[in-house]
Amino acid sequence: MSKVLIKNAKIVNENTIFESDILIEGEVISRIDIDITDADAEIINANGKYVLPGVIDDQVHFREPGLTHKGNIESESRAAVAGGITTFMEQPNTTPQTTTIEKLEEKFAMAKESSYANYSFLFGGTNDNLEELKKLDKNACSGVKLFLGSSTGNMLVDNEEVIEKIFRNTEMVISTHCEDEGTIKANLAKYKEEFGDDIPIKYHPIIRSTEACYLSSSKAINLAKKTGARLHVFHLSTGKETHLFRNDIPLEQKKITAEVCIHHLWFSDTDYETKGTLIKWNPAVKTAEDRDQLWKALLDDRIDVIATDHAPHQLEEKSNVYTSAPSGGPLVQHALPAMLEKYHEGYISLEKIVEKMCHNPAKLFQIKQRGFVKEGYYADLVIADLNSTWQVSKSNIVYKCGWSPFEGSSFKSSISHTFVNGHLAYENGNFSAQKNAKRLTFNR
Repeated sequence: MSKVLIKNAKIVNENTIFESDILIEGEVISRIDIDITDADAEIINANGKYVLPGVIDDQVHFREPGLTHKGNIESESRAAVAGGITTFMEQPNTTPQTTTIEKLEEKFAMAKESSYANYSFLFGGTNDNLEELKKLDKNACSGVKLFLGSSTGNMLVDNEEVIEKIFRNTEMVISTHCEDEGTIKANLAKYKEEFGDDIPIKYHPIIRSTEACYLSSSKAINLAKKTGARLHVFHLSTGKETHLFRNDIPLEQKKITAEVCIHHLWFSDTDYETKGTLIKWNPAVKTAEDRDQLWKALLDDRIDVIATDHAPHQLEEKSNVYTSAPSGGPLVQHALPAMLEKYHEGYISLEKIVEKMCHNPAKLFQIKQRGFVKEGYYADLVIADLNSTWQVSKSNIVYKCGWSPFEGSSFKSSISHTFVNGHLAYENGNFSAQKNAKRLTFNR
């Protein structure tokens, strides 16, 4: 059994930071203690760097199968481990869509062969696959995904009777994309009449408006309360929506939870002038006031999880006119460095970053033995150097699509090492040829 001994680490875990050594034996953390010695272990001296649990990203689009010109499981999971993400949950809007158990298992087979990071997938609910969803074992995958507003992939679920039946017929977490389709269509028609297809990008957050988001998310929450379903609302983008969520009970007791994405914490509508369609996402990046309210809700625990909604598109596609430019952007390589930048700026503590990016996704989805630096847990670990400034450029971007909305940005923190199940998958810009990722298992 291979052994690795990480010496002189500052461990960030469960709302504390403490200095210790970590002994990894095989795939798991076997011991956390001061001054561990083991003659058989390979030693990595962290030299006072910070060791975090591997990040768990509950929302990515890796584009395989069917859209692999944008990215695939291998390329995007490779970028993920470069950014300290050791586990991902991939979305169902691929081609074909992941809306049958057969297609779900085909994705797992693909990931087993090619993924650098631990993996699970969300099963897509549609207007007509309720019977298939009922057959899905609650431990088969990370959960169910419903697009209650249309986005990339056209998996809109708009039959309210079907939506209620889905809410009543699964024990799994139901993750939702919430934007009201009727509101968006009416807004889009108005601006198309004025501008044709070349609508100025500054109108994107007006077309995909606060009202569209709030109408849909509030309706989903009311339905969850009515049915008792376990609801997780993806990618909040408005301050108004944050008031729909509770912070007076622990996460483990919540039936309704929320997520915010990196781009909604980083950008605002003033950035459309310089970034254009590169920051076109659904839901849209909105005002600085919305961003401030998202931060407030994140820090006071109304928002439970930080994710990426990583969605690579080719730069050529993103350069199209408004109605043809796809929404989404690549983020997994830069999500943790971006949040560490916000730590340097005084927005958030290291402990809170770990809570929202590592602990809480593990709790929320009931993932077995991941998300914490604990003895007996899988050794999914990240070593971060908080004093290693670097700039995002074409030369160091790992995404298959070859671009990032952060190009030109400087980060004060870098990821030096990423371990996946005890295996050193990434070290200072170099990737292991060996892959050691696993399918997620759950405590349900």
